[in-house]
Amino acid sequence: MNQKLFPISALLLGVLYLINSMMFVVDQRKYAVVFAFGEIKRVIEEPGLSLKLPSPLQNVLFFDRRIMTIDNPEAERFITSEKKNLLVDSYVKWRIVDPRKFFISFKGDERLAQDRLSQLVKSALNEEFTKRTVRELISEQREQVMQGIKKKVIEDTREIGIEIVDVRLKRVDLLAEISDSVYRRMEAERKRVANELRSTGAAESEKIRADAERQRDVILAQAYREAQKIKGEGDAKANAIYNEAFNRDPQFAQFYRSLEAYRNTFNDKKDIMVLEPNNEFLKFMKKNK
Repeated sequence: MNQKLFPISALLLGVLYLINSMMFVVDQRKYAVVFAFGEIKRVIEEPGLSLKLPSPLQNVLFFDRRIMTIDNPEAERFITSEKKNLLVDSYVKWRIVDPRKFFISFKGDERLAQDRLSQLVKSALNEEFTKRTVRELISEQREQVMQGIKKKVIEDTREIGIEIVDVRLKRVDLLAEISDSVYRRMEAERKRVANELRSTGAAESEKIRADAERQRDVILAQAYREAQKIKGEGDAKANAIYNEAFNRDPQFAQFYRSLEAYRNTFNDKKDIMVLEPNNEFLKFMKKNK
């Protein structure tokens, strides 16, 4: 009995192994490439269960379809248009979009792909940096540099089944031996600009002060003129009133003017005048006496 069951069991195991070798699952994060004697037969992008011929008639390789990162552990040196050395730290985001072209270009080896991309990025960086100054790279045109690098790398990787998602510069530093001289030059430039601004401010201040003083003099002159005009009009009205009052009673007018003369003459108790008793100046004093 056991001798009859053994062949059947062996046959069932063989069938199960055969069925198992013909079935494979495609993960949603992977591409599946089916090969037959080293030739690509089909590329499967949809996740799920798929079938193939048993090995060695057909084999399957899986490629990651997620975004991958190339991040150099050490900064690289580049030269600007001013012949200044810069240390640049960058990274690249990329992914496989055409497994067929990717396999043909790199035999499916992601390390070879990363090495190729690193060389392309380095070449693009060198090309962009040699066209610009340190100041442009650090501040003014940094975004343009990254866009230029990304565009060039995209063009170079179009035919190898790779898509460049992003290229970024994490750090752009001067070498230690030239940092001090650059900083000193920048400091001198800032001081020159500050001195120019101070000189311009001082000139504007003097201009504003002179204009304010001129306006003050004009306002004071106008005010004095108006005050003199008003005073003259007041004096004229006062004189008219005095004349009208004095014309009504000439003797009172004469008496009032004499009193005014006495008041102006004897302002102080120490004031002394030596006059003859019959002097005209004392005539009202005599009458009162």
